[in-house]
Amino acid sequence: MDAQLVAFTGVAAGMVAMPGADFAVVVRNALASRRAGVACAVGVAGGLVVHTALAVAGVAAVLAAVPTLFRALQVAGGGYLLYLGYRALRSAARPLRDFGATAVDGRGDGDGRGEGDGGGRGRGDGSGEERPAVGGSLRQGFLTNALNPKAPVTFLSVLPQFVPAGTSAMPRTLLLASVIVALALVWFPTVALLVDRLGHRLRRPRAVRAIEGGTGGALSVLGLVLLTEALLA
Repeated sequence: MDAQLVAFTGVAAGMVAMPGADFAVVVRNALASRRAGVACAVGVAGGLVVHTALAVAGVAAVLAAVPTLFRALQVAGGGYLLYLGYRALRSAARPLRDFGATAVDGRGDGDGRGEGDGGGRGRGDGSGEERPAVGGSLRQGFLTNALNPKAPVTFLSVLPQFVPAGTSAMPRTLLLASVIVALALVWFPTVALLVDRLGHRLRRPRAVRAIEGGTGGALSVLGLVLLTEALLA
């Protein structure tokens, strides 16, 4: 048995499952529909593919060596999280009666306008709610993860610790990167499906408002942290 691979899997599982911006956007999209939640989850995994590929290629070292580039990515990532946080908080501020008519849309508009899936079809559950566009949810998950500049640097520092001495680095790091992406493809869709499973409770007006406010606050705080670190660096 490859003890180092087993140990890395445990570490990677903890990194993937740690609550953060990815978790928040998946939950928020899953409240709209199962398709939106799973699409967002796949988008998050797609962002991880980018980060792990950068780490394997060593490009992440450039981010660590060029502070200006790193700070620029921090500003972009922080700004995007603030944008998502604002829209979630804006949605939470709607009158409570509005939550019974619409679900969270995949764009995060929160203004009561559902974004259809191209055919104007309802959710199919008798609620009359429009489904969010899967593409919008996929894009939101991808950008939330991909615009996190700390991720590739983190992977660059962690992956080498689990490459045994005398082992070819490239195949090993590719294997480790694949483990991270595989865990994300299991964890985030599972979160989306669980949220959808509990949807009859979580989609109650007061619950939706609470989740919108909570995720909006969390995303805003994370965005502010990134921006503050970039501006004070």
